[in-house]
Amino acid sequence: MSIKEIGCCGAYCKTCKPFNSGNCKGCKLGYDTGERDLSKARCKMKVCCIGKGYDSCADCPGIETCSVINEFYGKNGYKYGKYRQATEFIKEKGYEEFLKIADNWTNAYGKYR
Repeated sequence: MSIKEIGCCGAYCKTCKPFNSGNCKGCKLGYDTGERDLSKARCKMKVCCIGKGYDSCADCPGIETCSVINEFYGKNGYKYGKYRQATEFIKEKGYEEFLKIADNWTNAYGKYR
């Protein structure tokens, strides 16, 4: 388990088949090695988060007022609220506690104890 398995938005990527098979084009893979060019990324959240050196948006002190992340979390769909819940959990309890819980999930989000 590692922080690299958590998306900028709070999604837990370790449960994703493309991520596990090495075919992921998600938000983190390849940018740390230079395999992918961050300046060519279309996702504003990814560009901001990785560009500022954060492990996820949970690290950003301005997350509460960030229009990019709040627009994402405001989309219709259950998962967006769960991703918000993940970043809030990480801010409060840290990555280590999040990974302990998330490692038992079967989706990119799950229940908290």
